[in-house]
Amino acid sequence: MDYIKIRFGDDFDQLSSKIEKTFEEMFRPRPVSPMFASSECTWTPQMDIYETPEEIIVLAEIAGVDQDNLEVEINSRAVRIQGRRSPMPRIENASYLLAEIQYGRFERILYLPARIDTEVVSSSYTNGFLQIRLAKIPRDIAHKIPIEDG
Repeated sequence: MDYIKIRFGDDFDQLSSKIEKTFEEMFRPRPVSPMFASSECTWTPQMDIYETPEEIIVLAEIAGVDQDNLEVEINSRAVRIQGRRSPMPRIENASYLLAEIQYGRFERILYLPARIDTEVVSSSYTNGFLQIRLAKIPRDIAHKIPIEDG
């Protein structure tokens, strides 16, 4: 059985605010002709986040990314998914008519709508989709504390 590397940490929890996430979306790399691409391209895979009463599910579309080039980090409030998609070999004497597939390094930091239990995490990578299932920590429950005679 293959495993996806998952690291736990707090260092990326403070990396982004809502304004920074807005800028990320505004300046997201767009498809460009390979003849104008830089040597170190970046791209942004599409992702979905689902929430149930018990868990949060992240689904990332990362077809063509080798599992060895994929890394996932989590903490109680965020998930960082990063990796690299290597370009396909070019066919000799061929010229592009359309080039939309993006290659190179990618990184996404997803801030979660609820705190998660970092001990209850599972992931799978099937047919180009990475799925991460994160168990939510139940909301704080008020406890009555008995008052003893003084």
